[in-house]
Amino acid sequence: MTDDFVPEITSPLRQKMVLVPEIIHQKASGIKVYGKLIKSLVFTTDVALIKNTNAHAVLAVYPFTPQPVITHALIMAADIPVFCGVGGGLTQGKRVINLALDAEFSGAMGVVVNAPTANDIIKKMRATIDIPIVVTIVSEKEDIKGRIEAGATILNVSGAQKTPDIVKKIKDIDPDIPIIATGGPTEETILKTIEAGANAITYTPPTNAEIFSEIMEKYRKERE
Repeated sequence: MTDDFVPEITSPLRQKMVLVPEIIHQKASGIKVYGKLIKSLVFTTDVALIKNTNAHAVLAVYPFTPQPVITHALIMAADIPVFCGVGGGLTQGKRVINLALDAEFSGAMGVVVNAPTANDIIKKMRATIDIPIVVTIVSEKEDIKGRIEAGATILNVSGAQKTPDIVKKIKDIDPDIPIIATGGPTEETILKTIEAGANAITYTPPTNAEIFSEIMEKYRKERE
């Protein structure tokens, strides 16, 4: 038996898992949060997917006004750390701070704010909560230094094909700031993002409908 041998336990009923690309766990440095090393985050609010993935954490951000009942449900269902969206786009001001505090009290590992969030809100949030604040960066033109000075703990880069360039710029400004980034659709784009300086990668899984489509097609063929 070699030193890198890892015993793996599965079961007949848990064969259908949503697995993140292995290159993420092989190449990313990870971010250690409260002693837990996080290299991969699954980008979803689907409880069924969250319960059936090998990702290290959940990035639970959705395009609606954040609601505590959604945050509570996700944290209760997940057996891995959850980073919860608390607004910053449609939702602004004191409501964002209150949502962040509620997320902390509910057990979130961190909170995520959207790109339009004002630095003043981040400062007030930093003075209110103890858990990490993840600030989303979508363009290299953003005031990255200002975000860090305002109290961002982690930067979450979502810049489509420009993501690696944004990551490089951030690392030039502050080599020590932890970065989560979207990896793109292939192993090549994931590796490029990691080599640019991303510490952890978000993975967008197939939808329930897409997974079910494969299963139903298999069932149909079995009955032909």
